Amino acid sequence: MYKVSILPLAKHDIQEAAIWYNEQQPDLGKRFIKFIRSKVKQISENPQLYPVRYHSVHTAIVDVFPFMIHFVVNEVDRTILITAVLHTSLNPEKWFERQQ
Repeated sequence: MYKVSILPLAKHDIQEAAIWYNEQQPDLGKRFIKFIRSKVKQISENPQLYPVRYHSVHTAIVDVFPFMIHFVVNEVDRTILITAVLHTSLNPEKWFERQQ
């Protein structure tokens, strides 16, 4: 299993989405977070299952919710750094802006 770290901006992505989902339906934000945690656990168990989408950045689509987790794998340290959790309808340029 790999050790997972989540960047503050990615944590903010998750919090914003959970707040929005709770505004749409009570407890939907909690459900969203549950699916995020589940996917992060799956990623930590075998990150190579998920394709490289941008240079060395892997992506994993969250079950049920239209979000994609962006992460980088360090095989030497056996660590994963989650850099973003973005809605799939967003322009990919938003992710690129964060990398600069």
